[in-house]
Amino acid sequence: MNHRLMTKLPDTGISIFTHMSQLAVRHGAINLSQGFPDFDCSPRLVALVAQYMRQGYNQYAPMTGVAGLRERISAKVEATAGIYYHPETEITVTAGATQALFTAMATVIHPGDEVILFEPAYDAYAPSVRVFGGIPKPVALNAPDFAIDWEAVTHLMSPKTRLIIVNSPNNPTARVLSDTDYRRLVEILRDNDCYVLSDEVYEHMVYDGVQHRSAMHYAGLRERAFVVASFGKLYHTTGWKVGYCLAPAALMAEFRKIHQFNVFSVNTPVQHALAEFLNDPEEYLELGAFFQEKRDFMLEALSGTRFRALPCQGTYFLLADYTAISALPERLFCEALTEQRGVAMIPVSSFYSEETNQQLVRICFAKQRQTLEQAADRLALVSDL
Repeated sequence: MNHRLMTKLPDTGISIFTHMSQLAVRHGAINLSQGFPDFDCSPRLVALVAQYMRQGYNQYAPMTGVAGLRERISAKVEATAGIYYHPETEITVTAGATQALFTAMATVIHPGDEVILFEPAYDAYAPSVRVFGGIPKPVALNAPDFAIDWEAVTHLMSPKTRLIIVNSPNNPTARVLSDTDYRRLVEILRDNDCYVLSDEVYEHMVYDGVQHRSAMHYAGLRERAFVVASFGKLYHTTGWKVGYCLAPAALMAEFRKIHQFNVFSVNTPVQHALAEFLNDPEEYLELGAFFQEKRDFMLEALSGTRFRALPCQGTYFLLADYTAISALPERLFCEALTEQRGVAMIPVSSFYSEETNQQLVRICFAKQRQTLEQAADRLALVSDL
């Protein structure tokens, strides 16, 4: 018998990140597209993982995460954000931030529920909403400042609105939500039965004295928010896929009901290693200065090209306008740049659900100095495409 599978994501194909990375390999291009470092993590952290493997920590971890790691996460959050989350009832270790986001959506979204998100947006948001029968309601933000029109958000709210997704510092815009932004969100949600999913994986990558504000800092949000963070971003270990979710006990209890049947538990020796490594806060407190140096180098390098960099307040991405180089739409420009000039970037249009073209590309500067220098040399020679 022939069975026809009915797809839940009929408009979803290969991601732009996979496409551009494959194109970069094919043409020997420098890959500034996909968001991962090309340098090693701390040798001490690697040694700790090996140590715990040798000591026999190789079986299932507790479903909620290793107790010592949850305790250290609680201490870190209290020390850096001034908010206490109970390690037993309000913190769950996840298989990366994306799994935490997916599970949080599964927790609150029912078929027909509406979810407000801001575009350009991380490409996992909308498909995940659809998998659970939700309806994405995007609010489009535009260059150069990508400011949120909160009146538009207010008009988009309805009795069906179940979740609002925020991401700060934001991928791909490199914008950080302000106190005014959060206070407007508090006002909008005051009389609404709606939850917040706050993606804060770049929390320590903020620059020029900009302050990272979290949804947890606002009482009107904290009581309804799932806050997601990533050790992959924190310690340059994206391939280990370990993150965590913070939420009030009642929300976390529901989150764990789904987490236990989705992933159940996360890599045991890595969790023990991370718990010990967290005892040294300098490893993450210096992250902003570490990446600001790379950002500043890239900004200076772009000033000697025909690209025009947009402001970058946080993350390890920046956006650049190529209007002075080409009239090609963004995807075609990125493909041509990769094939003909040997540098791969991501078209910002890929982060929107509706077709758009602002002649913007996203550049990942989480790379070795040598990589950035080689990319800068190639970009300096780009006069047209």
